[in-house]
Amino acid sequence: MNHEHSIVDVIPGSPAYKAGLKRGDRLLRMNGRDVIDVLDFRFEEEETQLTLSFLRDGEESEVTIKKGECEELGLVFAESLMDDYRSCRNDCVFCFINQMPPGMRETLYFKDDDTRLSFLQGNYVTLTNVSDEELERICFYKLSPMNISVHTTNPELRCKMLHNRFAGEIIRKMRRLKEAGITMNGQIVLVPEYNDGAELERTIHDLTEFLPNLQSLSVVPVGLTKYRDHLPKIRTFTKDESREVIGIIAKWQKICLEYFDTRFVFASDEWFLTAGLLLPSEDEYEGYPQIENGVGMVRSLTEEVEWELSDREGDDRVHEATIATGVLIAPTIEKLCNRVCEVYPNLHVTVIPIINHFFGETITVSGLLTGQDIIAQMKDREIRGKLILPENLLRSGEPVLLDDKTVSDIENALQTRVRIVKSEGYDFVESLVEEGNEEQL
Repeated sequence: MNHEHSIVDVIPGSPAYKAGLKRGDRLLRMNGRDVIDVLDFRFEEEETQLTLSFLRDGEESEVTIKKGECEELGLVFAESLMDDYRSCRNDCVFCFINQMPPGMRETLYFKDDDTRLSFLQGNYVTLTNVSDEELERICFYKLSPMNISVHTTNPELRCKMLHNRFAGEIIRKMRRLKEAGITMNGQIVLVPEYNDGAELERTIHDLTEFLPNLQSLSVVPVGLTKYRDHLPKIRTFTKDESREVIGIIAKWQKICLEYFDTRFVFASDEWFLTAGLLLPSEDEYEGYPQIENGVGMVRSLTEEVEWELSDREGDDRVHEATIATGVLIAPTIEKLCNRVCEVYPNLHVTVIPIINHFFGETITVSGLLTGQDIIAQMKDREIRGKLILPENLLRSGEPVLLDDKTVSDIENALQTRVRIVKSEGYDFVESLVEEGNEEQL
């Protein structure tokens, strides 16, 4: 099958531009090889001399390009993957997208399970829709790391949880990746009475086979919205059950530390916050390999705030601020604010936990808050100083929340200024005491 890739732009001054390639040309082959997607393109682009075959006005042409080592060709394509995104073929009992309310933007309903995005963007994939041919392609291109949603290594249970008869081959596929020297990270979404307890222990035990290639494993609790009609009946973990999960993970961390010199498996922050237990020390997170999965974010922020405050003398200015955040993290944010107040004694901060009515009250993390919930719960409150919101509730790179409300919509509805704060110590402290955040006397 021949693949054609529409060139939508050619960067001025680039090797491709100098060679005469134009917008509207369609790339066919590089060095005689068919270009299926961005993986083939990037692999061939590494060469310092390339022969490109392309279509222009229906006629096939060829051009040879010489370029510097690691220099990009300068071609821009219509799709970032140069191919369609691969959707998920599973119907997981815990799938969050199946629990989305109707009427949201179309992209929020797309189930991604694309190994190319795992390599390029860090997405987690189940490997259920990866053929042996595609698996060999991953091995050939040395696509590391692969981020894998394992959930369980019990073949029958995995088929049941993912509702996919091919899901039980996870161990075989991971063995092939290990043989090829591919590094991996793993994830377990834990569901009560499915893959917890003895099944969790089995999964952790089985996955130790893949160390050191499998660099880390995170365990996160299932998230349930109120939109679960006609879906399997599952529930969230209780406080006591969360403590049991933490105990199992701690047991296996001790085993792995003894035999593999790494804790390997890590509990996400939600377990500790739900259980009411202190979070592990920074050293116990071993460099935060799964921080993007919610493992160690609270500890990292706490340490960064302490580091930032250690370098500040404070002042006697009167500062005011209001923070709106998720219910689960609100007590931690309040403690951090109190710590900042020790250095800035005239700082007055109000922390408002926002109940998630949009998805349901069982959703307590800040990253799933919506503009309409923030507006509804803040409109009758006195907002002192700026309204500070966490960055993780915004769409990446845009001032838009999950319900398509914008930061400007919130500012207009509440008649206040909004400050978006990153999950970093400096930005957290600075958002509270920056110039322009003083009380107007």
